[in-house]
Amino acid sequence: MSKDRYMGILLHPTSFYSPFGVGDLGDEAHSFIDIAAENKVKIWQILPLGPTGYGDSPYASRSTFAGNELLIDLKSLYLDGYLEIEDIMVEDDGSLRVDYGSARAKKFPLLIKAAKEFLKKKDKDFDKFLAEEAPWLDDYAIYQVLCDKFNDSRWFSAWPLELKNRDEKALEKVRKENKEDILVWKALQYFFFKQWLELKSYANEKNIKIIGDVPIFVAPDSVDAWTNRKLLKIDEDGNQEASSGVPPDAFSATGQLWGNPLYRWSEHEKTNFSWWISRIKATLRFCDLIRIDHFRGLSACWEVPSGEETAINGKWVKSPGKKLLNALKEELGDDLPIIAEDLGVITEDVVELRDSFNLPGMKILQFAFSFNEEGELDSDNAYLPHNIGPSSVVYTGTHDNNTTCGWYNELSDAEKDLVRRYFECPDDQVPWQMIRHAMMSNGKYCIIPMQDLLMLGSEARMNTPSTCGSSNWSWKMRKDEMEMANWPRLHYLIKLYGRY
Repeated sequence: MSKDRYMGILLHPTSFYSPFGVGDLGDEAHSFIDIAAENKVKIWQILPLGPTGYGDSPYASRSTFAGNELLIDLKSLYLDGYLEIEDIMVEDDGSLRVDYGSARAKKFPLLIKAAKEFLKKKDKDFDKFLAEEAPWLDDYAIYQVLCDKFNDSRWFSAWPLELKNRDEKALEKVRKENKEDILVWKALQYFFFKQWLELKSYANEKNIKIIGDVPIFVAPDSVDAWTNRKLLKIDEDGNQEASSGVPPDAFSATGQLWGNPLYRWSEHEKTNFSWWISRIKATLRFCDLIRIDHFRGLSACWEVPSGEETAINGKWVKSPGKKLLNALKEELGDDLPIIAEDLGVITEDVVELRDSFNLPGMKILQFAFSFNEEGELDSDNAYLPHNIGPSSVVYTGTHDNNTTCGWYNELSDAEKDLVRRYFECPDDQVPWQMIRHAMMSNGKYCIIPMQDLLMLGSEARMNTPSTCGSSNWSWKMRKDEMEMANWPRLHYLIKLYGRY
């Protein structure tokens, strides 16, 4: 058995317990790393860390380079002398989900207070940060000031023409009139970078690597779209010429219309993909490996013309994925630290692109149980544990799936019978048998969502694709719930299957 086998936990920082309503990078995050390390867990997988906008999806960030200010730990700011003890002594409101509006109302006044206190003194590290991050930070801070000013991040429809089109005189006026607010946003980014990089270092010192996440597209209402129109299919008036999505399939008769702007790949090729290289390198400061969401978009994207209400009338448009990945190899070396999210309908060109760069793909055990023509288990299903090869990242489920308990409870009786017979176990043992077989498989990486280790049901689901609402991205642990997982059993399986 290969020794290069790892077990990890999928858990986004927003899901840590906090009396401020949303998880942060403080004590709970450090406790999680301690418990994981004690039990020989070697991987911590997270979702994108960027600042979220409407809907609070980590996959629709206002910036691909910035960090989410809501994750900043207020206790650390108090210990650094930027807040008073009274500021951080708040009572838990008892909410079972993250209420982002409430969390912002609680935290942002204190974050701003801390930033203003911090800015009263000279700090050489902050000056260095400003210089090093200027290529993206200056525009990001102005963008956030303008979002606040117009109470709207939709620069393409809600902002005055001169700001929408980045007229330099108009931007200079914003800089002069909002100098302090711009500096506050920069200070908040400094807080985030400092805290996250310290947390990452803490994890790495305990032999835990972090898998980060890069959404293939940028959000339309983002500083990335506002400042990089030339690289995107956005016209001179700020209108999208086409939108991203996926075609109709067995799950949706009209496909999915995501609404992200598509890349103008010819412009990226002219610069040897410099924007992409900067993006990946910036993400690799936050993590050790990167999962590229919707990897198949590096081979071809489903492009839907502007004005369409569904994704039906789209078409596949080729992407220069091989050229992009070769450019990344020139910059990062031959062994690219990338995982390909290769779920959905994957064609041979996507498989060839993934395999030619030796990138591991994903296998989801919840997708493994299908019927063959005889009405029995299709033993050739690629997601069944016995069919999974070494170049794979194996999951019970991901952030887009139900929890394993919730998934199993919603199966038909016939489907449940398939699962029970495969694992040779009763209903109440299915979740742990899923975990055991994921660990037993040949996949190099095995990642289990924290909700599955806690044996939680559908109420703990992180996201339901193609839906909006407060139930998405809002699962959080209760106080002391992290300790309730069956860590001894997990530790035993990690040792049994050589994932340490």
